[in-house]
Parts: sequence; structure tokens; C-alpha cells
Amino acid sequence: MFGGLEDDVDLDLDVEHATDCTKCSGDSWSDDRRRVCIPKLVEYLSNSDPLGAVLAAVTISMSIIPALALWIFIAYRDTPIVKANNCNLSYCLLVALSLCFLCALIFIGKPSNATCFVRQSAFGIVFSVCISIILAKTITVAIAFGAATPGSFQQKWVGSNTPSFIGLFCSFIQICICSVWLGYSAPFAEENLNTYKDKIIIECNEGSKILFYCMLGYLGLLAIISFIVAFSVRKLPDRYNEAKFITFSMLIFVSVWLSFIPAYLNTKGKYVVAVEIFAILSSGFGLLGCIFFPKCIVILLRPDLNTKGSVTQKSY
Repeated sequence: MFGGLEDDVDLDLDVEHATDCTKCSGDSWSDDRRRVCIPKLVEYLSNSDPLGAVLAAVTISMSIIPALALWIFIAYRDTPIVKANNCNLSYCLLVALSLCFLCALIFIGKPSNATCFVRQSAFGIVFSVCISIILAKTITVAIAFGAATPGSFQQKWVGSNTPSFIGLFCSFIQICICSVWLGYSAPFAEENLNTYKDKIIIECNEGSKILFYCMLGYLGLLAIISFIVAFSVRKLPDRYNEAKFITFSMLIFVSVWLSFIPAYLNTKGKYVVAVEIFAILSSGFGLLGCIFFPKCIVILLRPDLNTKGSVTQKSY
């Protein structure tokens, strides 16, 4: 009987202790022995984080390169190689590329409703401007070459306003997509309590995933069209061989963003932002390197090739 009474007392003590257990709040987690609630660490890609600091420094450094290329093009604007490749479109493209690099800075720092609202749409619009200008350059080459035949359909489209119209129209479509996205289901900052048990991830909820992927898909569509047009005119007279470099730049751009999607879906925490910044920097550098570096090398290091005769005979 005494043994049974003792068992009853132990059972009462266990029940009493069980009623004292409380569930940890969402911003804390219990240790392995489930005795103490430990506050969760807050994580986001900050400027003080080594990864964030490196990405910020690289972003600022890379944004200076298009500015230097723009200075070179303006300083040598009267030379044949600059004139041969539609200098006005080249100026606009270099400014847009510099903005592409700078928009990566919006992704670094503690997410807020304001930065979440701006960063993806700014990235999508600025990059669409870049690809639209590149598409305008390639279409202008195709139109100009076809217009050599009197009375041809292309001859009706030759004019100073044609490239501007192409660039503005293609960019306007992306602006419409982003406007619908921001008006219907805009991104916002949120605390992710579920990814890690010991961390709170402050991140941007992209709102409508469908419209987010529509924005990315439209960029991909512009890049594919630019690649097809550039590839089709790559064998035109050597004066227009810029299309060869545009073809390579579009290959790099599409490859980077095709690899970005699975990486974006399979990465967690602050590394999601780091992956997108890396994609922005690498794709922007691919466009800059393929299209402008060869011309800058000729302008600065091979002035003997920067003549009217050379432009009409050699590719750049």
C-alpha cells in the first residue's frame, strides 16, 4: 500500500511540473533540454556583415566602370568607332548599366517596407532599359542594312526616332508589369520565424509570386529576342560586327539568370539576397564587358585601328 501511495505522489508531482511548462514565444526557442527559452538571433544581409560589406564595395566599384567608359566615349565621340555604333544609344546604355550596378545596393541592409517596395521593381525596370537599348541597337542595324535596297520595307523605318521608339516601348511594357505588381500585391518586409529554429530572418515577401516571375520572364524574353536578332545579323558587313559581341552578351545574360532561378529557390536566409546581387553584378558585367571593353581597348591602346578605313574593314 505504501508503495502504491508513493507512486501516486510521484504521479502528482509530474502532473504539477507538467502544468508549469510554457511554450516559448515566436522570437525565442528552447534549448535541447527544454528548460530555458533562448532569444532568436536576427539575421539579414547588413552592411556590417563581411559578406554584405564585400558586395557593397564590389557594387560601388563596378558602377564606376560604366562611368569611365562613358567618359571615354564622350571624349572620343568624333572618332569612327564611336560613330559607327550609334553613340547616343551607347551613352544611354552606359548610364543604364551604371544604374544596374547601383540598384544592387538597395538589396543590402535591413529590409523595410519602403526598400522591399522599390528594390525588385527598380532592378526589373533598369535592366529592361538596358536590354531594350541593346535590342534597339541590333534592330537598327538590321533595318539600316535592309534599307540599302530602294523601296524596301525597312527603308520606311529608317530615322533617328526609330531606336528611341523601340527602347521606350519595350521599357514601357516592363513599367506596366511592375506597376500592376506594386498596385495589386506589392512586396513588403516580414519576419521569417520558420526557416531556422534559432534565427529570425528579416526578409522581403515578394507579394505576388506570379507577377514577380512575369517581371523576370519579360527580361528573359527581351534577352532572347535580342540574341536572335543579333545572331541573325552577325554576318553583315564588318562595320556592323557589334552584333557578334551582343550575341555573346545575351548568352551570358540568359545563362546567369537561368542559373539564378534554381539557386534563388534553394537558398535560405541572407544568402538569398546575396545570390540575387551576384546575378545582378555578373549579368551587368557581362553586358559591359562584351559590348564596350573591345571598343575601349581599341580607342585607348590601338588608335591606328580607330580610323574610317579600319572601321569599314575590321570588326570591333
